[in-house]
Amino acid sequence: MSDRRRVNGPSGGTHTPIFSKYLAKDVKELNRPTRVRAPNVLRKMFLKTGVTPSASGSAYLEMEPPRTRNAIGPGLASLSTSGLKLTCTVHGPRPLPKNAPFSPHIILTTHVKYAPFATRKRRGYIRDSSERDLGVHLETALRGVIIGDRWPKSGVEVIITILEGEEDQWWGDDRGRGSISAGEWGMMSVLSGCITVASAAIADAGIDCVDVISGGVSAVVRGSEISDRLSPGMLVLDPVPSEHEEIVSACIVAYLPGRDEITDIWVKGDIGYGSQSSEDNPSYEELTDNAVQAALGSHRVLVGALKETAALKLAR
Repeated sequence: MSDRRRVNGPSGGTHTPIFSKYLAKDVKELNRPTRVRAPNVLRKMFLKTGVTPSASGSAYLEMEPPRTRNAIGPGLASLSTSGLKLTCTVHGPRPLPKNAPFSPHIILTTHVKYAPFATRKRRGYIRDSSERDLGVHLETALRGVIIGDRWPKSGVEVIITILEGEEDQWWGDDRGRGSISAGEWGMMSVLSGCITVASAAIADAGIDCVDVISGGVSAVVRGSEISDRLSPGMLVLDPVPSEHEEIVSACIVAYLPGRDEITDIWVKGDIGYGSQSSEDNPSYEELTDNAVQAALGSHRVLVGALKETAALKLAR
């Protein structure tokens, strides 16, 4: 029986109509987002803690959306302006139920959910396999940071809501061409943001950790030209799937700068370059090292946001 009290949106992706004298093919070719940043430059990041007073700790993270060259005509809005917007709330530590078995350390529970309007294709209200995978990776990353022995028989919940998520490709690309639709590349940037915003919320909740953890992602990309497709690829930090014609591989790490440790790593795609590397032939180690550099950039923003929050609390 259908739920008559809830008005569900369309199951497929929708976009506003374009009224232009140019063909749709020309619109797709000219309005594709382009990467104006250098390969080793991250996007601008906004991070703020204490956005949900009812929670023990909370944080909000927003990434700069990709830029689009609007060369078709005035008044034509871009349809590829999706960035990354995450909100995180931490509830606890609080005692477990009386019927729960004794645990000498804290019980960590992570929950990652896309909002129904977060992506171009409408999401459901029940978590799917990709959202559960994000929760498992986030729990693995945070488990090596929290000092769980200080809260026996206690639990803490980390809930992340993705208000706007990275798309796996540009909306104008055809499905099934090359490796563009072979993997969900947008999940890599989403997981990196989840780790960073969860770390800020945990610090805002006052939970003791061994260090402040941050996420970083790097990728090997190829251009749209035929000569660029035949080349091995180029390493970039903080990739946006809609800005690149083809993503060969990507790596995301959860990094602890103070201890120089990685609590979680996820590599996806085709490396196939062996142990030797050169300027045009990146190896697995270089891909991981660049992801660490991206995590260090996120760590600087994270520390700055926490210092700003601490200064405001002292001023009160």
